[in-house]
Amino acid sequence: MASCRCLLRSSTLPSLPSQTSKTLLTQTLRFNTTTTSTSTSTSTSSSHHNYHQQNHVYLQPTDYIASWKTPTNPKEAEAKLAQLKRDYAKKVKQIRKEYIYEVELQRLEKQRKDEAKKEAIRQATEERKKLKAAAAEVRAAERKVAEEEFRQTLLKERTEKLENWRMKENLREEKKKEKNELLRRQSSMWIDEAVLEKKILEAIVDTTPL
Repeated sequence: MASCRCLLRSSTLPSLPSQTSKTLLTQTLRFNTTTTSTSTSTSTSSSHHNYHQQNHVYLQPTDYIASWKTPTNPKEAEAKLAQLKRDYAKKVKQIRKEYIYEVELQRLEKQRKDEAKKEAIRQATEERKKLKAAAAEVRAAERKVAEEEFRQTLLKERTEKLENWRMKENLREEKKKEKNELLRRQSSMWIDEAVLEKKILEAIVDTTPL
């Protein structure tokens, strides 16, 4: 690619026959147009283009420029021109191979970078998913602990209320038993036939309530 640009540095090909100059110039322009369109299609960004222009190392001017020396013999000139065409075609073919190889290297490099970027994104996504899953597990464990503590608190309060209710019931039963026992004792004293008449007489005579 750089060699093609070098071929165009000279505005004319001195001392070459007009038909040969047109042929070489047409081939050069055609190849230059092809390489330019390919380079444009493979360009990814203006920053890459600027970097390429700033850091590109151009080759030395080709030895084809100002290399033609007109022979005195027409047959010798024709043979020399034919050899020059063949050499030029070989060099153009070699330059194209080098250009294709360079483009392929750039494509592989871009592919490698894209795959590395995708892999980094995938790993970052997996890491975020793992962190989210771990955080969800922690929250679930904390929620389970809180629910268990709440359940234990409810059970404790229920047990305390049940014990309090049983205690009050026992006290009420004891008071009831004591009251019944007192009434039973008092009733047994009132029903005693030995003192029944005396109690009745005292009740009638004495105004003090029983």
